[in-house]
Amino acid sequence: MTNAVQTPYDNEQIVIWLRGLLTVAWADGNFDDQEKEIINSITKDELAPGLDLQKFEIISPEELAVGLGKGTATAENFLRTAVMVAIADGTYSPSEDELLQKFCQALELDTKALTALRHTLDDPDNNQETAIQLPDLLHPMREWLDGLEIHDPRVARFLCKMIPSQCPFERDVTLFGRKIVHIPPMCKINPLYEQLVGLRFRALSYLADECEEDVSKYI
Repeated sequence: MTNAVQTPYDNEQIVIWLRGLLTVAWADGNFDDQEKEIINSITKDELAPGLDLQKFEIISPEELAVGLGKGTATAENFLRTAVMVAIADGTYSPSEDELLQKFCQALELDTKALTALRHTLDDPDNNQETAIQLPDLLHPMREWLDGLEIHDPRVARFLCKMIPSQCPFERDVTLFGRKIVHIPPMCKINPLYEQLVGLRFRALSYLADECEEDVSKYI
């Protein structure tokens, strides 16, 4: 049984929040039908029942700012989750960076953490020095992401479902019985994987402790 909890976000803000996350998910052009179905299954019953993915329209930075406010804690928490969506697959693309920069400017938030994230756009194979310095360069982004606060069960549920419970994707690709490539787990290719795991844990704790929900289905 879910315990009634107070949330600082109304339904309209949650829909705007979700539209912003979906806009980020579509930014790199790799949002296929299977991913749409996954997002739809997450949102239709729990987050925004009125949101029809078939009629989904991307949200503009200006509309996002009107709905979430400028320079607010709500806006900053949204931007943190937007970054999480962008890096969830282990890569950060120029199109995602461009969109997040526009969101950041419209929401009138500090861009220092996003500037640090831009270093991941460099190809480590072509820039060995950047690859070596990456952990230190991303320190501001790590601290900023760790500051994300969970205040809404709908957002918490979305994060628990969006972020996998175990380090995924590690597998061998075989052809005619011979291994041709090994795909490493996400934790090996995503320099911010620990932040994703930490966020998922905080979302689980919020649902269990504050909302008194059974979180076994997310584990």
